[in-house]
Amino acid sequence: MTELVIFLEDIDPVVFYGTNNFLLDRIRGFFPKIKIIARGNELKCMGEEGEIAIFAERFNEILEYYRKYNRLDEDDIEKYFFDAGHMKSASEGQFEEVIVFGTSGKPIRARTVNQVSLVNFYKVNDLIIAEGPAGTGKTYTSIALAVKALKEREVKKIVLARPAVEAGERLGFLPGDMKEKLDPYLQPLYDALHDMIPFKKLETLMEDGTIQIAPLAFMRGRTLENAFVILDEAQNATVSQLKMFLTRMGVSSKFIMTGDTTQIDLPKRSESGLLQAMRILSGIEGVSIIRFDERDIVRHKLVRHIVRAYEKEENESRTNGN
Repeated sequence: MTELVIFLEDIDPVVFYGTNNFLLDRIRGFFPKIKIIARGNELKCMGEEGEIAIFAERFNEILEYYRKYNRLDEDDIEKYFFDAGHMKSASEGQFEEVIVFGTSGKPIRARTVNQVSLVNFYKVNDLIIAEGPAGTGKTYTSIALAVKALKEREVKKIVLARPAVEAGERLGFLPGDMKEKLDPYLQPLYDALHDMIPFKKLETLMEDGTIQIAPLAFMRGRTLENAFVILDEAQNATVSQLKMFLTRMGVSSKFIMTGDTTQIDLPKRSESGLLQAMRILSGIEGVSIIRFDERDIVRHKLVRHIVRAYEKEENESRTNGN
């Protein structure tokens, strides 16, 4: 039996351990063979020598992560112990770069490996396709990059679009004018912008056309120059719609398409332009395709398990030929 004592220097144990030692208990869960006793800034660990050595290495990495990023939550702990790519990115400081500061002054950063890839690919490519499950931060990170580009005068306007796929309700039967009918489809885009631009400033930018939010159909006939253009929910754009959208790209523009190919709401899955685009645009210079997965999910911890359960069900259905 080996005993190890770790001292938390310059760290508030109440914050680091979490409310009622919640975060410490999550760490304990990864090392069931080790007895871990916390007393203030002192952590006493008892177990087999090999287990203790592994624990000490991982725990010190977690401490460095906390010191570097001044945060630690359950999601961070799970990623750190399960995702080697996340650990490597964390140790290299790739989560330190601030994309933009939010309305409350809170820095908005890439928080997962694929979010970092999105930021890095944006720097060298003009068209990015980000595909993956809900909650992975594809759209949020893209909008943060767009706001950054506008603030730094890399572009003159931001255009955000979504296909107005009728999810069980026909637009014509909904109350209100066209804007009121479409706003529910576009609300997630408004929400992200409100996180990053003060309300009055955002209102002004939208009134003068510097920031535009519109359904995909409104893109037809336009040439978008000096613009940062994001198509959200691209899996619900048909082949012809997506071709139309991509050919709107003008000089000095950046285009990002985000979508989840497991949530296609079109009558036929084969009609999704995103599936085709990912297939035929792969390998073209200036185009990057990033596939997000459950490791990138930054919403409630249950979302990861929900996504995993649905993927399992879909894979079994395909295997059984249903």
